Amino acid sequence: MTIRPPALDDRSFDDLVAELLTRIPAHTPEWTHPRPGDPGRTLIDLFAWLGDTILYRANLIPERQRLAYLRLLGLPMKAATAARGLVSLAVKADKQVLALQVPAGSCLDKPAPFSTLGFCTAYPLTGRAWLRRKLSADEAQDFNRLLPDLQAVYRGTEGTPQGYVTTEVFAAGQDLTAGVDIIATSVDAALWIALLAPSAKQHDAALQSLGADVEGTARALNVGLALALDVPEEGDGITTRAPLPVLWEMSTGSDASTPDVPDFVVLDALDDGTNGLTRSGVVRLALPALNRIGAPSNDPRVNLNAGVGDAPPRLESDEDAARLVAWLRLRLQPGVVATSLRLAWAGINAVMVEQRQSVPGRAIGVSDGGSDQVFDLGVAALGGADPARLQVVVHDPIAGSKAWVAIDDLGRCGPLDGAFQLDVEAGTVRFGDGVHGRVPPTGSRIVATGLYVGGGAAGNLPAGTLSKLDSVIDLITGAKKKPDSAVDVIQPLALQGGSDSETLDAAERRIPAYFQHRDRAVTAEDYRLLAREAPGTQVARVEVLPRFKPHERNQAVPGAVSVMVLPARSSVDLAAPLPRADRPLLEAVFAFLNQRRPLATELYVIGCEYREIGVSVAVQLRDGFAREQVLTDVRLALRTYLWPLPIGLGGADGPWPASASNDGGYPLGRRVTDRELEVVVARVAGVAGVSPVRLFEGRDGVFTELPGAGKSLTTYTLDPWQLPELTAVVVVEGLDAPASVTSPFAPATSSGGTALYLPVVPALC
Repeated sequence: MTIRPPALDDRSFDDLVAELLTRIPAHTPEWTHPRPGDPGRTLIDLFAWLGDTILYRANLIPERQRLAYLRLLGLPMKAATAARGLVSLAVKADKQVLALQVPAGSCLDKPAPFSTLGFCTAYPLTGRAWLRRKLSADEAQDFNRLLPDLQAVYRGTEGTPQGYVTTEVFAAGQDLTAGVDIIATSVDAALWIALLAPSAKQHDAALQSLGADVEGTARALNVGLALALDVPEEGDGITTRAPLPVLWEMSTGSDASTPDVPDFVVLDALDDGTNGLTRSGVVRLALPALNRIGAPSNDPRVNLNAGVGDAPPRLESDEDAARLVAWLRLRLQPGVVATSLRLAWAGINAVMVEQRQSVPGRAIGVSDGGSDQVFDLGVAALGGADPARLQVVVHDPIAGSKAWVAIDDLGRCGPLDGAFQLDVEAGTVRFGDGVHGRVPPTGSRIVATGLYVGGGAAGNLPAGTLSKLDSVIDLITGAKKKPDSAVDVIQPLALQGGSDSETLDAAERRIPAYFQHRDRAVTAEDYRLLAREAPGTQVARVEVLPRFKPHERNQAVPGAVSVMVLPARSSVDLAAPLPRADRPLLEAVFAFLNQRRPLATELYVIGCEYREIGVSVAVQLRDGFAREQVLTDVRLALRTYLWPLPIGLGGADGPWPASASNDGGYPLGRRVTDRELEVVVARVAGVAGVSPVRLFEGRDGVFTELPGAGKSLTTYTLDPWQLPELTAVVVVEGLDAPASVTSPFAPATSSGGTALYLPVVPALC
């Protein structure tokens, strides 16, 4: 949005010309026709242009004062943030089957400039994820009928027979947003990734690409894991997620014919970008020797135990089985107990990408020996520089070259400290004045290296947008070059996290809040204001519950503070389900507040706990109003009244205006009564009368009417950390409200010694 400071003088060129023309009769009455082109009219136009230029420069004074005030406060405008996400690299193996080295900084130029954040060895392999899915009720009946025959076939094999269906997950075209629960939906709580060659003829060449390079150095495999955006249980607090100890294993090709060879070899994680499956990222696994990589026979006529027990799943496609090079298994370490692990995607040849690209090192100026020198990096148009990678080197012709240190505030420096201050949003560096920070010697050449620039909301791309790797970094020269083989990019999930740089108006609005909390969370209002400033979040409502410990539902715990956040919605949709904060939102707010809380404070960031209710009401209509429109307006009025977010309906500030302790929306913990709902209905245009409202309490989709309907005050009491969720509302024309409601939002049900896993072939028509 364009910055529009107030104009000290809003007269334009045309206004000045018109004003001068009106003065002609008073000063030179003999000049009766000042038409364009006359020498006098030319002088008028000239002086009007000069006056317009002076007024333009005068109108810049308010903007300059505002910027100077922000700089004095030490509140720079927030720079653009870069979108990032996971992609998978697919090497085309038309001519030769070779692994391709893709260093960090390799570029994807279209439709927006992205670069890779880590090193990746892209193999000519495809990674497809599979689960040994639990049987449904019908499949279990068929399996039980075949159980005696199966026990006869696999007699001598220990364990209780348990059937499964080999099911592919995270395939192209599937909806990946909800994710798959690896533990709850599989019989062995494991994820299997099949490493497939491009074709059956290239099987051996693809296997050889996993071996050591020409120098004898073992290779590594990048595996990307994206966590599903889960919603925590209502009221549960978010602190730091504990890492999960996991085990990565690769099949060796052992079967009944090679009993002396172990079935799997454990892989070491050289780098874990997921931090123990607490966030999406890339795990870099060290590959074993080539003679310890393989896949057992998938044909039960050759290997009777194919897919049985602890062996890899049995593939039903002969084509896939012919291309199979090895299996990769992900599971929890033995002894670790977990009930859920939801993944949105998993694949090989994975690398994180970010909407930033490297800029070659550049000389940004020569020091003149003056104080407070400012040099432009020349990247402001690209969204600023990344301070973590920027390096500024001062080449002193006498003392030599030395890298100076970046610092947030030059006022804390001494006269000999070689430091500079970076303005990320403007893309400039500032040096000291000789008292606070050293001045670069006269004639010193200033060189900036490590520039990674970019960012903005344009990088938030939907899945499947990125398609090709355009250039890679040469490991010797560091220059960009075309990859040796064509590399396609598979983008399974949307890229998120990009935001545009902050405007001056938005920065000014942060000043009053900053003076209140000073970037420290002490009072309840501090927590409320800071929770809204958490980077990368869109928070619509924040509630602070002092002394409340959510896990125990205890409101008298000294030192405990619970911050409840509700996410913003892009559009006003008053239908159930109500807005719920997912885990990434809660974790982002917690991480931001945790750095600013007092040391003795026990902080929790929670989502809202909703209590399901239903309402039925009968109304009498006024003449001249459409029946369906009035009934629709009544439903809308009830949903608006009980809506948890401020929506601007029913008044200037919505039905529940914001206050010092509330951001708007239905008040937290406020009881719901039938009388207040009758008043809400009666205010709807076209309603002549309202019959007694019936209130229902919902539990697991079953609604029970509360006592006292129509005779006394009916009240639905809520705890101080709860809000009502109107999931069923019935409005009819008449004198008696319906005695029941039906919820269209019934919750979905989920499925829950040593087992012998047996593959079940699904029936195909």
